[in-house]
Amino acid sequence: MKLYIYDHCPFCVKARMIFGLKNIPVELNVLMNDDVDTPTRMIGQKMAPILQKDDSRYMAESMDIVHYVDKLDGTPLLTGARNPAIATWLRKVNEYANRLLLPRMAKASFDEFSTPEARAYFTEKKQASIGAFDEHLAHSPGLIKNISDDLRALDKHIKAPNAVNGELSEDDIDLFPLLRNLTLVQGITWPTRVADYRDNMAKQTQVNLLTSMAI
Repeated sequence: MKLYIYDHCPFCVKARMIFGLKNIPVELNVLMNDDVDTPTRMIGQKMAPILQKDDSRYMAESMDIVHYVDKLDGTPLLTGARNPAIATWLRKVNEYANRLLLPRMAKASFDEFSTPEARAYFTEKKQASIGAFDEHLAHSPGLIKNISDDLRALDKHIKAPNAVNGELSEDDIDLFPLLRNLTLVQGITWPTRVADYRDNMAKQTQVNLLTSMAI
């Protein structure tokens, strides 16, 4: 199977996670951020992730991919109960996280931005959505304090380092991509249980953290 992704994309991380958790081989292909033609040829629109299955058919939508891969061998892993507190926490943080993340992603050395045109495409599209990146970067100290406080609140909900609720569930698929992307931000204070969970999930899923690119 082949998985077409952007490395910065949290939805792509969701799809990558299930392959790592189940130790199923997959060929990762990074799309250039300004490449409209390739995904449109596959699924009719510019979107990632895209799974090319063994029968060469394409599948979009991250959670559809997760469910498909999880059930391939008849023994799904994501069987644990969900905790509504995780969804509530994610809703709160996602209200402002992009103001921290998108300006830093635009500066980072992701493969999908390896040409000036691809980086400019991302910057133009995202600034049209959230406003000038420089302004958000100027407000980083307050946003970093907010996320550090919110991570401290999350800490009490971490039941085990290998699964947020003690047993792997869709909450892990939702939570880890955001924590992974937050490693792109310098200066965040990570509580012990959240940091242990973040690091362990990176190993379990075989999805790298972004600490080496932190800004």
